[in-house]
Amino acid sequence: MAKLYINAGKKEGHINKEIQGHFSEHLGRCIYEGIYVGENSPIKNTNGMRDDVVAALKELEIPVLRWPGGCFADEYHWKDGIGPKETRKRMVNTHWGGVVEDNSFGTHEYMELCRQLGCKTYINGNVGSGTVQEMSEWVEYMTFKGISPMADLRAKNGHPDPWKIDYFGVGNENWGCGGNMTPEFYANEYRRYQTYVRNYGKKKKNAHKIQKICCGANVDDYYWTKGVLKTAFYHCPKGTHGFMDGLSLHYYVHPLGWKKKGSATDFDDKVWYMTMWKALYIEELIKRHGAIMDQYDPKKKVGMIIDEWGSWYTVEPGTNPGFLYQQNTMRDALIAGVSLNIFNKHCDRVKMANIAQIVNVLQAVILTEGEKMLLTPTYHVFHMYKCHQDAELVESSIVTEEIGLEKKYMIPNLNESASIGTDGKLHITLNNLSITEDYPIDAEIIDFDTTKVSAEILTNEMHAMNTFDAPETVKPSVFDKIETGNGRLKFTIPACSVMSITVG
Repeated sequence: MAKLYINAGKKEGHINKEIQGHFSEHLGRCIYEGIYVGENSPIKNTNGMRDDVVAALKELEIPVLRWPGGCFADEYHWKDGIGPKETRKRMVNTHWGGVVEDNSFGTHEYMELCRQLGCKTYINGNVGSGTVQEMSEWVEYMTFKGISPMADLRAKNGHPDPWKIDYFGVGNENWGCGGNMTPEFYANEYRRYQTYVRNYGKKKKNAHKIQKICCGANVDDYYWTKGVLKTAFYHCPKGTHGFMDGLSLHYYVHPLGWKKKGSATDFDDKVWYMTMWKALYIEELIKRHGAIMDQYDPKKKVGMIIDEWGSWYTVEPGTNPGFLYQQNTMRDALIAGVSLNIFNKHCDRVKMANIAQIVNVLQAVILTEGEKMLLTPTYHVFHMYKCHQDAELVESSIVTEEIGLEKKYMIPNLNESASIGTDGKLHITLNNLSITEDYPIDAEIIDFDTTKVSAEILTNEMHAMNTFDAPETVKPSVFDKIETGNGRLKFTIPACSVMSITVG
């Protein structure tokens, strides 16, 4: 019997709701068809946004949405996406599929989407092919209240009042598609560009401040992290925290490696455990990049922003290779479950994470096909985990055993996190990574009344997925087989499952 220990009286950090953030890029059918169909579409919409998709995302209470990329961001020139749609510049999306981008979804449309969702804004600026002036004017266009060329242009385009930028990414993947820069060169560019990401308005004590995100590393490029921080953080005026509020990290799970990747739906037991090992590897990345950040920022005032993460497989047969469309199975549900638990456990450093991507691309929470829409297994995991948003992490640990089929890819069988939510209840999320074994759990809970317990579970065979012909094959169900008493919970977690337990 596996032992689970939870000390509800020992709080270990605050779990930012932004850890459950999302990412949308002008890539494949993410924006167009997935989120935005235009005001004249036969698909029911509000100001061009699909009503069904918006409703589903609101149910998740998504906290923040990153846009417009991704690699697309460092080729995006924001003035192409404002003004009358019939006069907006058309271009070829050279990064993703070679299709025509008509810029009908631009700054105004993104802000309208965030308004409908009730989420925070996370804009990614163009450092790779843009200019300081272009970035400065974009910030002015979006946020300046008063008389100025960009504020006047915004009003002319139908929005007199300014919007609010919550997060601004100064470039994206500048070690690669964002310019193939060295860390030192990018860090100097970051210092220059961020200067002009201004906070307009009166400098009151509690005035809104744009959180500036510096481009961090790809996977285990610790050289990048050291180089950027040494230049952008260390050599800076005292008290400025390196001119940054966050440093990004990108990591994708490729079961068979970057080039081969592997199928989203056709995999065996061996590949399952290899995939889980790679999903769990993100914890090592957080620890090692975090240790470098600690050298410069021991008080952890700069957040680690994991603004691209998730599974990345070979595209579905018959689809445009540049659209990155893939199915979503129980394997993806477990990737989401273990990743979110790891982010929770490292909430002292991880302040935001954005799964890639929100609709129809990579590990999407929603898939669409014309008027049809379905919720993926990953969607259901986010719904089960939303109890952790803005919660207080509490001390927890679980006794595990190693499972797997290859020595290199042995993994712990169980994975957990626990928090006290804004509702005052204790929330436990637990994953069983075995595809064959159920495990009895004996949970000892200290400093919390265990007389009232409820739970739900997402479980199925490892290849199980939702399709447009069978959209509810994988969905959560009530789990009522928990024994309570004397500060303990006893139950058995089925193989290949994600469980959410509420105590109180």
